[in-house]
Amino acid sequence: MKNWFLILFVLSLTSCTENAFHEDKIFAGGVVATKAQLSSGKQIYMEYCMACHGAKGDGNGVASKGMSNPPRNFTLGTFKFGNVVSGDLVHDDTLINIIKKGLHGSGMLPWDVSEEQAFNVVQYIKTFAPDTWEGSDKTLGEKIKITKNPYGMARNSSAVARGKEVYHIIAQCWSCHRAYADKRDLNAMNKKINGEDFEDYDAEMYELKIQDSDHGYRNMPPDFTWHTVKSAKTIEDLYVRISAGVGGTTMASWQDTIEDDDIWAVAHYIKYLMDLKDKKEREDLVGKLP
Repeated sequence: MKNWFLILFVLSLTSCTENAFHEDKIFAGGVVATKAQLSSGKQIYMEYCMACHGAKGDGNGVASKGMSNPPRNFTLGTFKFGNVVSGDLVHDDTLINIIKKGLHGSGMLPWDVSEEQAFNVVQYIKTFAPDTWEGSDKTLGEKIKITKNPYGMARNSSAVARGKEVYHIIAQCWSCHRAYADKRDLNAMNKKINGEDFEDYDAEMYELKIQDSDHGYRNMPPDFTWHTVKSAKTIEDLYVRISAGVGGTTMASWQDTIEDDDIWAVAHYIKYLMDLKDKKEREDLVGKLP
């Protein structure tokens, strides 16, 4: 019996040693994570995150097999929903917010952890992609600044109308997502903006287009009238997502591509489309389209 106790004691010491970090680390942006914080983060990760994201952080946990949206592969060092321009390194508060609030419409649920616990987990997650995160020379992206909404809810109808034009004619968001305007609407909007009929009309513009990504799988952009937008619920959320883009996907940042007022207009328009879900107005809109 004494031998068994000795064996268990040795195993417990081995386990503690394996779970422990023996030195502090400096990550992008000069964020310092102590060895105690990293060890704590690993322990919390193994308890809450490993089932989906895997022991190696590669997104291949046992619970990932039945998920339509694969868990994030942390070894890539890329996050989809940052508040920085797509491709730049995200700030800790963004990742902590995702941990605490989750991503609605996905398997990433809100976790009831403290700010300290969430911080420690974020630091541990960075160790899965050391080439991306480790080093005082690595810089974080500049946060997207939410400018003053030139429309507000008082001019929501005007914003939606302008957003519809930007979505379909200027930005042509339907090239990845889908169109929500018929041929007559498209012609009218294009004549207003470009002075001629719309020439790119095609039945496929009303279909969602599967996109390549850097995450190891292909993804389907959302139909805004039906699918849940994982990272956005409000017009302000949508403004940030359009401005930032979606990291590691074909959804690039629109911050320097279209005018800021037009980003706000598209945000209003997409929110209008999102609010149509489960309403008769959605049937009326989608029903008249090819």
